[in-house]
Amino acid sequence: MHYPDGVTNHGNMYGPDFTFLGIPRCDLDDPSSYAGADVVILGAPIDSGTSHRSGAKFGPQAIRGGDYLPHDGERPHMALRVDALTQLNVRDAGDLMMPGGDLVASLEVLEQATEKLSRAGVIPVILGGDHSIASADVAGIAKHRGMGKISMIHFDAHADTGDTQFGALVGHGTPMRRLIDSGAVRGDRFLQLGLRGYWPENATLEWMRDQGMRSYEMTEIHHRGMKEVLDESFARLTDDCVGVFLSVDIDVVDPGMAPGTGTPEPGGMTSRELLEAVRRICLELPIVGIDVVEVAPAYDSADITAILANRVVLEALSGIAKRAKGESYSPTQNVLDR
Repeated sequence: MHYPDGVTNHGNMYGPDFTFLGIPRCDLDDPSSYAGADVVILGAPIDSGTSHRSGAKFGPQAIRGGDYLPHDGERPHMALRVDALTQLNVRDAGDLMMPGGDLVASLEVLEQATEKLSRAGVIPVILGGDHSIASADVAGIAKHRGMGKISMIHFDAHADTGDTQFGALVGHGTPMRRLIDSGAVRGDRFLQLGLRGYWPENATLEWMRDQGMRSYEMTEIHHRGMKEVLDESFARLTDDCVGVFLSVDIDVVDPGMAPGTGTPEPGGMTSRELLEAVRRICLELPIVGIDVVEVAPAYDSADITAILANRVVLEALSGIAKRAKGESYSPTQNVLDR
């Protein structure tokens, strides 16, 4: 794969060229276009890392457009009483050029892009794409922030800690092992929520244990409650780390509420549980990057998965905006009194 010198993105790869809910466009090759930005949204439209149903390369487009309200660059949050799209400086850089013929080269482009944005003082928000992109977007930020200095919160039905996938080191089943093996993220600063189903096998689970990872299986979350799980996790995530990366695989949600994904696994979170958890994480922790992955619109029903992924991004941005204002928030307080 050959990329012309200086070319990293060119609008949206698939379909009409529009931005996330109508926010202003920026150009990664023109730093002045995102100077002073707090957040840059970036599409990573690739799905050649999938192990089952492909189609997540169309995810960025679906997430950008997943809203019934006007795409006017505004989105006031009822509960938090902020408008992240106007109170933060948010830009959309379009999609990276990621032809599916060479996954490794495409991931290198993504790693370079997130490192560039991080060094500019920007929080990258990456719209996937399959989960192989996490091995690159987190690595790019770690190159700036410090190897092993980024902790990770990973929502997923699957651990994504395989050693190989069909004989390859890269794929959507291996990115978390690649991050830990490379030293980009420490295993004992790696938190997973929502695991369930019939993989990984014992050898991989033992490797995860030996790295010091903390993985909350869905049944444990059900019995203990999300609040308790997050309460005991936050101190660990900020200990000896400078920031937190939030990675959300949409298949963490039960496929009855999010069918538009390539590897659906019954028994997952509700959409409300995910949104409330993302809101709290971004309110309380120093977020340095986010990705939302595995939205495959071809398998969706009435766009409910794309709408949910859009709301995951909005909850995250709203939490970041509220945190930046230094204002308190209580989920049990009357919304009219906040």
